[in-house]
Amino acid sequence: MNKNLKLALAAVIIALSIYMMFFTRDWGWGIVVFILSSLPILLYFKNENLLLSFWQMRKQNTVGAAKWLQKITSYRTQLHKSQYGYFHYLQGLTLAQDSPAKVEPLMRKALEYGLNMKHDRAMANLNLAAVAISKGRKQEGQKYLEEARRLDSAGMMTDQIKMMRDQLKMPSMQKHMHNPHMRQRGKFF
Repeated sequence: MNKNLKLALAAVIIALSIYMMFFTRDWGWGIVVFILSSLPILLYFKNENLLLSFWQMRKQNTVGAAKWLQKITSYRTQLHKSQYGYFHYLQGLTLAQDSPAKVEPLMRKALEYGLNMKHDRAMANLNLAAVAISKGRKQEGQKYLEEARRLDSAGMMTDQIKMMRDQLKMPSMQKHMHNPHMRQRGKFF
């Protein structure tokens, strides 16, 4: 649902509650309807599809989270500006297992738009570090790991950060690197 339609719906509900309170003198139902008008206002700032997607991610159901994210067809018209980052963040988390190559631009966008919670920013930096390390960009991966360690004030990701640092210490095996024992030999021997 378009975010502006939610505000219009809230205005209609508020007008109905005022009509019920002052013109029909039904104060009880007027107050109940006025309180119900807060629901579309709440959903203006916190989109229902994002909330349901977060709930599915909490249950570790990435397929269900992706299903709820697909219902957001145009994030600029359906979401408030403060939710753009979380939309890209959730998309990146749902794609992290299946296609890690698509995670990097989504996490970069999420950090550009902004994430409110420190642990969300730490997780985004950790995912960016994983992508950078897997592509052989060790300095960039180290930078993202340091940022993730700084943002992880609760210590929830210390094991993952330690594992990534151990991966950084390992030598990178590139595709063009040859076996050093085979350099002196000829074509067939």
